[in-house]
Amino acid sequence: MALKRSLYQHIRQVVPLRQRLTFGGLLLLIALANGLSLSLPVPLLAHGALLKYTHTAAITVQAVYDTGQSMTGAQITVYAPDNPARPWLTGISDAEGRFSFVPDPDLPGTWSVRARHAGHGAMVHIPINPEQPEHSLRKQGYTAGQRALMAASVVWGCIGTALYFSRRRTS
Repeated sequence: MALKRSLYQHIRQVVPLRQRLTFGGLLLLIALANGLSLSLPVPLLAHGALLKYTHTAAITVQAVYDTGQSMTGAQITVYAPDNPARPWLTGISDAEGRFSFVPDPDLPGTWSVRARHAGHGAMVHIPINPEQPEHSLRKQGYTAGQRALMAASVVWGCIGTALYFSRRRTS
């Protein structure tokens, strides 16, 4: 205890009061540390869902979480372009999260496929056009620019909050 007290007294003598870290400075330091930690990739426990599809004579969708794990047994609902409010087809995905169906060739337009499993879900809109090349592969998700913009927004919000609380109040 005496060592702790003497160390504290030594710091008070060496570091003048105005150079010590203020509450606002501490908030700013925390905001900057959080901003740096947000820019580093870390595994998260929460996850969203993604749908990938390939278009051949049949359409195959693959439902996966954004961690890459398959959505085994997901409820798949297909909506036709002529009636997007009523399901055209329903089914369950296989062990790899895949589900295949053949759309009606007399119904060109945008088909919608929804996958839901354990509170997670995703929807993809598939344009069916006779001139569309077959064997295309498309993915959903955020682009690198969108992720950078989200990270920059969080950092800016942390800095703004720290600056707001660090301002001196006038009486």
